[in-house]
Amino acid sequence: MDNDIEQGKTAAITGYILVVGVLIAMSMNSDPKSNFASFHIRQALGLSLTFISLGLIISNFDSMALSVSMWIFISVLWMYGLFSAIKGETQPVPLLGDYFQKWFKNI
Repeated sequence: MDNDIEQGKTAAITGYILVVGVLIAMSMNSDPKSNFASFHIRQALGLSLTFISLGLIISNFDSMALSVSMWIFISVLWMYGLFSAIKGETQPVPLLGDYFQKWFKNI
């Protein structure tokens, strides 16, 4: 398992560079496929889509409090996922991580 983590660590960390990083990480993880990298790519993809979705919804309200809350929420989850990838752990991000694993299980 340690070999899988070492091989997939770069792709896993790259995935957390918003949407572009997810796409790059997906191509990096195509052959050979690392379960560790796949786990973090699913987490990063979910966070990117959550960021975009919440941004679109919150942009309809002209509220600084909502915008700041969204940025803090996404930033905390993003940092949690990134540090988990750096440490070589497969901890899903709080609240949403298990859903991301189910929804994107084909990645």
